[in-house]
Amino acid sequence: MSSEDALQLQQYGPWAVIAGGSEGVGAEFAALLAQAGVNLVLIARKPAPLQATASRCREYGVAVRELTLDLIRDEAVDQIISATADLEVGLLIYNAGANTHSAEFLDGDMAAFQRVIDLNVTTPLRLVHHFGALMRERGRGGLMLVGSLSGHLGSARHTVYGGVKAFSRIYAEGLWLELREHNIDVLELVLGLTRTPAMERVGLNFDIPGMPASDPADVAREGLANLGSGPVHIISAHADNPAVHATRDRGRVLLASHAMIQKMVQGTPSGPPE
Repeated sequence: MSSEDALQLQQYGPWAVIAGGSEGVGAEFAALLAQAGVNLVLIARKPAPLQATASRCREYGVAVRELTLDLIRDEAVDQIISATADLEVGLLIYNAGANTHSAEFLDGDMAAFQRVIDLNVTTPLRLVHHFGALMRERGRGGLMLVGSLSGHLGSARHTVYGGVKAFSRIYAEGLWLELREHNIDVLELVLGLTRTPAMERVGLNFDIPGMPASDPADVAREGLANLGSGPVHIISAHADNPAVHATRDRGRVLLASHAMIQKMVQGTPSGPPE
């Protein structure tokens, strides 16, 4: 174990909880933490990729618990709390905030939009409240919320999703202020277009000039490397995105961003990834 891994284990071990830990960036977080000797609780909705990632992580000699559940359901948080009651959790990574209802607002279903809010706001807040309080008692830990560039600039079919991602970023900043004196690292890790299985399944165009696509393994490495440098870190491949720096003439920037997004989703059956 390297000295860097030992420091991670001391600050963030012996257990980490990863919501959305079955594939893509979540699976890469899991593998990196397993290599560092951190035991894992992996949470995902689909059992097959969850089991595959758990098996991959066990090869590094760590213990892994698998929780197959839907984070939108009311009982999900209670199930997570019960399943981790006997563990010392030093790190929570919330990587499950997808856009589960990609529709223009007036054409969308309000109950479905509420599920977007629950997945991206209600559930992570409840988990942070629970695990963060335990970390504060111990005087160490880490909390990472995986965000999106959608939270920096409005976009069609992302009206609610972009709003909740903007909330998550501001929430993380406030949480960082409150917990820094308790030796708890807080980070909102902001992702752009990333070559995840979910984005590939909906047929996004990853080859648009001027729109880089990140690799999940690179994103995970950069995220963990910057966990102690909160409150917000934008993945380096996307740090120059106009959305991040758009403070004036929002209309012009919105229209330019909208045109780029249409190129990305052209030919997909349902627009941006859910």
